[in-house]
Amino acid sequence: MAVLEGLEFGKSDFVLLDEVNIEQFMENLKLRFEKARIYTFIGEGVVSVNPYKQMDIYGKEEINAYRGRELYENPPHLYAVADAAYKAMKRRAKDTCIVVSGESGAGKTEASKYIMQYIAAITNPSQRAEVESVKNVLLKSNCVLEAFGNAKTNRNDNSSRFGKYMDINFNFNGDPTGGHINNYLLEKLLRGGSDDMLKSLHLHNDPANYVYTRDGAVATVSTPPPHPPPIYCKMSDSTQGNLQFETDRESVLVVGMGDVSHIAELTSTEPDNVTKSLLYRTVATGGGEVIEKGHSEKEACFGRDAFTKALYERLFGWIVGRINAVIEVKDYNPVLHGKNTVIGVLDIYGFEIFDNNSFEQFCINYCNEKLQQLFIQLILCQEQDEYRREGIIWQHIDYFNNQIIVDLVEQPHKGIISVLDEACLSVGKVTDTVCLESMDVKLGQHPHYTSRKLTPSDKTMEFHRDFRIRHYAGDVTYSVEGFLDKNKDPLFQDFKRLMFNSSNPVMKEMWPDGQLSITEVTKRPLTAATLFKNSIVALVEKLSCKEPYYVRCIKPNDIKSPALFDDARCQHQVAYLGLLENVRVRRAGFACRQAYTRFLQRYKMTCENTWPNHLMGTDREAVEAIVTQHGFQDDVAYGHTMLFVRTPKSLFTLEQERAALVPVLVLFLQKVWRGALARMRCRRMRAIFAIMGCYKRYKVKVHFWEVERRFASVCSMADYGKSVEWPTPPAALTQFHSITQKLHRRWRARQIVKNIPPSDMGEIRAKVAALGALNGERKDWGCGRSWERDYLANVRDSHQSSSNFILFSQELRNKDEYNQVIFSGFCRKMNRFNKSSDRALLITDKHIYKLDPKKQFKVLKRLPLEVITGLSVTAGVDQMVALHTSSQDDVLLYIQRGELCPDQDRIGELVGTLIDHFTRSVATVRGCRVR
Repeated sequence: MAVLEGLEFGKSDFVLLDEVNIEQFMENLKLRFEKARIYTFIGEGVVSVNPYKQMDIYGKEEINAYRGRELYENPPHLYAVADAAYKAMKRRAKDTCIVVSGESGAGKTEASKYIMQYIAAITNPSQRAEVESVKNVLLKSNCVLEAFGNAKTNRNDNSSRFGKYMDINFNFNGDPTGGHINNYLLEKLLRGGSDDMLKSLHLHNDPANYVYTRDGAVATVSTPPPHPPPIYCKMSDSTQGNLQFETDRESVLVVGMGDVSHIAELTSTEPDNVTKSLLYRTVATGGGEVIEKGHSEKEACFGRDAFTKALYERLFGWIVGRINAVIEVKDYNPVLHGKNTVIGVLDIYGFEIFDNNSFEQFCINYCNEKLQQLFIQLILCQEQDEYRREGIIWQHIDYFNNQIIVDLVEQPHKGIISVLDEACLSVGKVTDTVCLESMDVKLGQHPHYTSRKLTPSDKTMEFHRDFRIRHYAGDVTYSVEGFLDKNKDPLFQDFKRLMFNSSNPVMKEMWPDGQLSITEVTKRPLTAATLFKNSIVALVEKLSCKEPYYVRCIKPNDIKSPALFDDARCQHQVAYLGLLENVRVRRAGFACRQAYTRFLQRYKMTCENTWPNHLMGTDREAVEAIVTQHGFQDDVAYGHTMLFVRTPKSLFTLEQERAALVPVLVLFLQKVWRGALARMRCRRMRAIFAIMGCYKRYKVKVHFWEVERRFASVCSMADYGKSVEWPTPPAALTQFHSITQKLHRRWRARQIVKNIPPSDMGEIRAKVAALGALNGERKDWGCGRSWERDYLANVRDSHQSSSNFILFSQELRNKDEYNQVIFSGFCRKMNRFNKSSDRALLITDKHIYKLDPKKQFKVLKRLPLEVITGLSVTAGVDQMVALHTSSQDDVLLYIQRGELCPDQDRIGELVGTLIDHFTRSVATVRGCRVR
């Protein structure tokens, strides 16, 4: 889900909007356009906004970034949709198609070219020559088709005036083997440019100045020239042709024969035959009789215009046919070459609503109704099939089914096309107004049809001219004027025979239907609307059997500005492209669905039970662990092979957590790589010093052998090897030698300690604590004697007062509930006035007591043991000690020697027992220090 884009660029997928409404949709679309993010996902489709400027997002780096990646792994792009279609085709051997739609100037043709460019770039890794040839023809065919099928309009400088559907065939390796182009040419009338335009293009009106038109009459080769032969039909705005007719009494004549000569020369025909085809029509009766019927001036003009448009249409069709002949799959054998799969690319005109909508807009909008119907059916069908296949319960989605509008246009005997065809086939004078009245009669009750006659109060329509269709994308008012003439668009058989008999083999090839005998009775040709309907029905059938991907192109403004976002203009396009409905359909079920393997691969780092690899039975169990850890159990459904996430919030949470973890993983990868580099350098150094190392290892071994020899029997020695002299180590083992000596001393200590009775371990711990605290500062600190600790209760040390103290201590124990006596003894208390008095010191595991031994050990002062922050002693032989408290009420005492031994040092005993107690009870000495 475009994790590389921050939230400042909006939502990269419209499915992830907090609320699906037109306001949030447009706000997100505008924000991304202003931030130069012209692509936005709708599920597996993409919305493209024309940037009207060059953007550096189509190079090799971008192609490599999207190749083989999933849609959500990169920011939205045409390449992402193209790669998704290609992967679906290659992985599942399923035909796919990419439908590019939008109005004129929205960037459809450019989008289809970038899609073709991407597919060409990622295929044929082995650089096979035949595959490269097919790719080159597929890419370069766009230039030829644009040269003849595009024109400058008031909305677009290079507007495609035809619809194009290209099938690209792929072999089992995924390399293109050929293709086929279907064209849906709608506008066939060519309008010449002004003299200034022709001059700016270095062109001239005289066809004799051009090689192909000058030599066309004598050409004998059947292959096309390097560039298609241009046809120049100069027409004025008023007559749409440079051939004029006049009526002389009852006959019609051509005004000036110079134009006839030019036409004959360009088409390689005889001038007399051209004149005859323009002025007469040959009619064959059922009995084989041939009648030549002269045209009226109006009929002659009508025939001339039809011939002009047919020339251009046949030329364009011939070009498409020649391209297809080059790119079609040749010598294909499924048994030898494997399954042949297809990717279709459709560049089709979008829904159009102009101030004046005519027959062309009617056909275009009908086409979009059919494609919208197909889109809804495919999306819903695909969703339901996937849910059913995965065992997910599917709730029905209410949506607008535009089949009723399609039927309004194409239903036999009742639809608009049938009414138009019936009017065109009727005998007698049938006008556009009469046709409109017929539609009012037959379609007046239809909920999606109306006219001014049916709704007289609607002044936005004109009587006897306008009718309105309520399309899925909005209401469109059509002017019926010119409908019948544009729908008839017939071409007299005389023109077909004229061109078939041309001496130019290329012209002859374009008109195969002119070979019919002059006496053969032909059926009336199908009307333009029926032909268009048949082609669109065939197109829909082709698309319906493929897995679709959509590119919806939007034109941000009408002035081609890269900075202007016309809200109303864009909202109108969003409506008729059905984008909001697309989002709703996508959101109605589950916003995201991913295979368990892919989901686990992307989000496993967010769960401690699945990172780096899970030990569960299946990937589904691992995915359930991820979902459970994040608390999304009520927002997901588990299919047979896929996880379905209902709301975007869950997906956003996962993406955000993943984004936070990615830098950590990057650092981890950097650490691993740096470690690998360090190991490589280490291996090189080892190789360099191999010879030197051999000698050093020998010296080390000699030292080890000597140590082993000297200390082989230390276990049986009385002193455990203390008296054994260590050998002098080599320089490389100086540190190791020191460590080994420490290890030996520790081993000796353990051998000695393990023989000490458990009852003496407390005293040993206290002495070790005192040894570490005093750090050799006091020479005599009592380590060589037994530490009694409770000297006030010791009869040998205090035989006169011990009994009284024992009674006192029992009462005090009952009162203060202490567990043990840490230290007790007589002392002298010193005050700040340098006065002293006899006192007794009692330290328990809870309090420190200052007692008066002369008053039955009366408690003079009680301090909680926790307030002691440290103690200070001197480095001499005196028994001075200062107890520091957190309240800065320090206690200065002089420990008195008892009767047990007059020269006994008890400072070390006091320090050791206190530190041992604090170490064992508090685990940290809490700043206890000795000075």
